[in-house]
Amino acid sequence: MHTRRFLLAGATSLLVSTPAWAAGRRRHPATATPAAAEPAIPSSPANSLIGPIDTIARWACIVDYTTGAVILEKAADERMPPSSLTKMMTAYVVFSMLRAGRLTLEQTLPVSEKAWRMQGSKMFVPLRGAVAVSDLIQGMVIQSGNDACIVLAEGIAGSEDQFVSMMNAQAAQLGMTNSHFLNATGWPMDGHYMSARDVATIAMHLIHDFPEYYHFFSERSFTFNKITQENRNALVVRGVADGLKTGHTDAGGFGLCASAERGGNRVVMAINGLPSSNARANEGERLFEWSFVNFENATLIHNGAVVDNAPVWLGQAPTVPLVATRDVTLTLPHGWQNRVHVGVDYRSPVPAPVVAGQQLGEMVITNTGLAEIRIPLVAGAAVPRLGLMGRASAVLGRKLGHG
Repeated sequence: MHTRRFLLAGATSLLVSTPAWAAGRRRHPATATPAAAEPAIPSSPANSLIGPIDTIARWACIVDYTTGAVILEKAADERMPPSSLTKMMTAYVVFSMLRAGRLTLEQTLPVSEKAWRMQGSKMFVPLRGAVAVSDLIQGMVIQSGNDACIVLAEGIAGSEDQFVSMMNAQAAQLGMTNSHFLNATGWPMDGHYMSARDVATIAMHLIHDFPEYYHFFSERSFTFNKITQENRNALVVRGVADGLKTGHTDAGGFGLCASAERGGNRVVMAINGLPSSNARANEGERLFEWSFVNFENATLIHNGAVVDNAPVWLGQAPTVPLVATRDVTLTLPHGWQNRVHVGVDYRSPVPAPVVAGQQLGEMVITNTGLAEIRIPLVAGAAVPRLGLMGRASAVLGRKLGHG
């Protein structure tokens, strides 16, 4: 028996239009002409699937929501001051409590003096009053209220410190390896950090895990205590994005995590370290436009599709279909579909008997800008072994055929 490799150069014969979830997170950037830098603001290149792209952001990570492919990154695993981007982690814990039935949107939580005295951005909760959870969520994600975060943290866990322990435990479960929280607000503290990739990760989980609450991030303004405040996320106000959060500290600069959808494709962006709120909004909008213009999702093959037919040795059927075990959707630069190479590796001929669902080989996808992708291929049908006389006849026939 020997290894057989079946190659397709340009996978257009396998392409269909419906996106599907697939892995594909590592990159091998190709060379491309850098984008023009914004005048008068220093910029430096980020890595992307089409080569270096200039951005004024100090930290950046842009991810395709459907496939998980990172299409741009810059110091994405470097620990940075996350400022109010922290509130996305706070929101995740709050939403988890709602999902578990340990909290309701109508429930009211008491306002402590600590919450009332909290500085920075505020929703202006009343001292010793009680505020509905739904209002606190809006105060937290729309108005970026530090006071709202404290009320939620104390109401859920009894103290902010206990709530922070819940945040860190949840972050570890989500694989956020470069995040550590010391408070629920993002208030500057040594040792409180996130990475741009972790910011994108929590955003992806908020969208995927709690679609029923994502609308809170999309609201353009919120009125509480007779005070109306506009969403701090200018891209939501402009209609460019449909969530999530902004932040700012002196140490970390101006940050943005936003998500936008066009033509059925959703992109999640995390940028930080920008010099102003205007620069943050303008750079975010520019990078969204660049993402949607330059990339598309292509489904190379669907779960259950027959990729090849493998010869069977001493079987009651001459071949067995090799079937894909999942959909394969990739985020590719526009026009790259014809450059994708699809190979099939398996031992040929396959010895009978063959059991349906038995893994017989792998589909190998290369030249995508990503690391090599391997998808298990299984037998699409059972092939029983020939009887004694049939096997003898096949062996004799093979010997005679080889002279």
